[in-house]
Amino acid sequence: MRADRLVAALLLMQARGRVTAAELAAELEVSVATARRDLEALSAAGIPVYPQPGRHGGWQLVGGARTDLTGLSSSEAHALFLLAGPAAAHSEELRAALRKLLRALPEPYRNEAQAAAEATHVDPARWGEHTRERPDEVRRLQEAVVRQARVRFTYSGTAGSGTAGSDTAGSGTARAADPWGLIDKDGRWYLLAGTDRGRRTFRLDRLTGLTLTGETFERPDDFTLRAAWDDVVATIEERRSRIWATVLIPERFVWVLRDHFGRHCHPGETLPDGRVRVLVGAPTPRDIARTLSGWGAAVEVTEPPEVRAELSRIGQELIDSYASNGIARHSGADRNFAAGR
Repeated sequence: MRADRLVAALLLMQARGRVTAAELAAELEVSVATARRDLEALSAAGIPVYPQPGRHGGWQLVGGARTDLTGLSSSEAHALFLLAGPAAAHSEELRAALRKLLRALPEPYRNEAQAAAEATHVDPARWGEHTRERPDEVRRLQEAVVRQARVRFTYSGTAGSGTAGSDTAGSGTARAADPWGLIDKDGRWYLLAGTDRGRRTFRLDRLTGLTLTGETFERPDDFTLRAAWDDVVATIEERRSRIWATVLIPERFVWVLRDHFGRHCHPGETLPDGRVRVLVGAPTPRDIARTLSGWGAAVEVTEPPEVRAELSRIGQELIDSYASNGIARHSGADRNFAAGR
């Protein structure tokens, strides 16, 4: 689209001060002739863009002229406002930034951008939950990530040995870390940071006493937050599926198992009786049994024996806790009723 190219040419001159038609052609992936026509069109439109002849010549904005145009295409502006609009509900600074950006957009883009910003509302709370509040530490850690400022805090993890996937330093451990990035996973926040023991991931709800050390750090050259988090997720998910069980369940309920076990649920063949053979995974046999025990006879676990044994144990516990106690309570109530109490 020519309008996009003209804006891009203007922004390029604003950034570099002077460009040649050949440089502009290479940047915009068009022919030199097309680039020259675009530059001439800008000049003809009254924008102070003039050619400078000579060996070191080129086209430039005269007198330090600048533009408020953003250079965004219609689809780019649409995507940006769709993404940033819901987040702006919780940030006055972001709302102000979007207002300024909206005014800077070309007139034909503004209505759609405004509609995109208001098209979605994000409610982070699940049904039955209170509204989730963003942890106070998020904003401070975001600033530390941007400024590459080292931090100290007290961390209450779980007992065990630390890994690249998560930090399990124990209860109330003082830590120093280089904050590399923050992750919001389904309303739970994590800090991915460098430490003296390598890369670690910290849950923000276990982090207290956050302070800046006054020191700075250099982020690893090859670090990207998305790739690092993908590695963390892969490590954690592998731990969450150390045990697998084969379950037979009516086809209409397979979606419920998917909801319970997520990526650790793999439906297979459908049997003649209408049941589906499903493979489900969890860290331990007990975890699988606890999830399936509420189904009663609606599901059948064919293997492994460890999960079947856990289900049997849970069933016996329920019988011991409720069947005999319930009979005793009812018998006592009947005796009291008969006695007129």
